[in-house]
Amino acid sequence: MTDSVILDVWCELQCPDCHSALDDVRALRARYGDRLDIRLRHFPLEKHKHAFAAAQAAEEAAEQGQGWPYAEAVLARTAELAERGEAVLLDVARELGLDADEFDTALIDGRHILIVDADQAEGKAIGVTGTPTYVIDGERLDGGKSQEGLRARIEEIADRLLAADEA
Repeated sequence: MTDSVILDVWCELQCPDCHSALDDVRALRARYGDRLDIRLRHFPLEKHKHAFAAAQAAEEAAEQGQGWPYAEAVLARTAELAERGEAVLLDVARELGLDADEFDTALIDGRHILIVDADQAEGKAIGVTGTPTYVIDGERLDGGKSQEGLRARIEEIADRLLAADEA
């Protein structure tokens, strides 16, 4: 018996498709609240040169208690991140009232690299090839090609799992 269902969202913070997927993530959060544990998993793609730093910054934000708000704010600025690079990551931290100096230090000392590397390795091991990709109850749903129907499928699985927990 579990208290919540886990939904892993394999995401890349310089990815426009991940930005598009935020509406689904918000809708799922609104529908299920804390019965659905939505976990941000990192899958930075080589074609986006600031994605790896952004993933590390998101981990620092999580450590400071603002993981998802930070990820959402960065995703809202994917074009600016591509253009201005890591300065955007520090700007977002300041805007959210986080310790930007600590972000800067974290990006320099690489304290979150192992988490990002581990996420990426796990993603590759389970067949993640692009972002966003969702994994719920062992089922992988690839949103990199199309978001069409994915939220409905996630809800279907979550409803089934939550009903089984209540039975």
